Amino acid sequence: MERVSIIGAGSWGTAQAITLAQKGLPVQMWTIEQDVIEEMTNKKTNERYLPAISIPEGVEIYPEIADAVRDATAIVMSVPSQAFRATLKKLLPYINEGQLIINTAKGIEEPSLKRLSEVFNEEAGRVMYDNFVVLSGPSHAEEVSRGLPTTVVVAGERREVCERAQELFMSPTFRVYTNPDLAGVEIGGALKNVIAICTGISDGLGFGDNTKAALMTRGLAEIARLGVTLGANPLTFAGLAGVGDLIVTCTSMHSRNRRFGIEIGQGKTVEQALEAVRMVVEGYRTSGAAYRLMQQTGVAMPIIEQAHAVLYNGENTLESVSRLMMRGKKHEIEEVVSTADPDW
Repeated sequence: MERVSIIGAGSWGTAQAITLAQKGLPVQMWTIEQDVIEEMTNKKTNERYLPAISIPEGVEIYPEIADAVRDATAIVMSVPSQAFRATLKKLLPYINEGQLIINTAKGIEEPSLKRLSEVFNEEAGRVMYDNFVVLSGPSHAEEVSRGLPTTVVVAGERREVCERAQELFMSPTFRVYTNPDLAGVEIGGALKNVIAICTGISDGLGFGDNTKAALMTRGLAEIARLGVTLGANPLTFAGLAGVGDLIVTCTSMHSRNRRFGIEIGQGKTVEQALEAVRMVVEGYRTSGAAYRLMQQTGVAMPIIEQAHAVLYNGENTLESVSRLMMRGKKHEIEEVVSTADPDW
């Protein structure tokens, strides 16, 4: 039997613990938040991150990372992307080559602009990297914790490792697919958060479904263009980590990124919007990283460019909308994955 350690006890880490414990697997969690440890230990709840959800038996939580990973056969990293490297450094002395490592964070590290698999490879080395996979897809913790049917994808370089992670998580309410395109799954999972901020801004401005559909469709084209430039398979962006995750993050009030965007669209500053959401908004930091990747690669990403202008330079949201609408005339299809003109 697998014994799972979950590093991080936010909403997603807690939802994963519930999913695995309901399969009868022993789960060991770690967090630095002492109040969360006390509440989960004494009350079997985590009201800050998952209100009105009970934690099943079989879940234990520890303040020391060494205790949380002791005897674990699989380790799930569920910390914010900007804390990934520092947390990994704490973890490395206590993990071994045979353990399955599953990352569930979605983001790009700043200032390195590395994907989190690249960060792991850099810190842990190639031997451990062989057992590293990423889990992504449309999976709000609020719904996963309630047992609502959810599908995700696991990506990694070794098929047998992906299939081990697939087997670990598969349940009647949590279906897992596999994908060899690690770069595409990570890029799709990270950049959809930026587009979700934009759809939130659109909602906050009082725009309608047409605007949201346009942002999602053209946003996906930008994600795919950058992804392909960075070595991803374009088909990945038609899957769960691409259009699937984009749909759920851009349309749901469970989405912190969309809620943050709504606050911006209603006139709040970045600081005020972050305070209103009260949890990590991955897309805010990712928008800065995506803008720098756009500059480095020369890939056309006008929505990302205007998101950066609003969030980092204080540009007026309506003026940014106007700049997007009044760009030079384009043909649609070639912009999905290339800039070549079609042969009509």
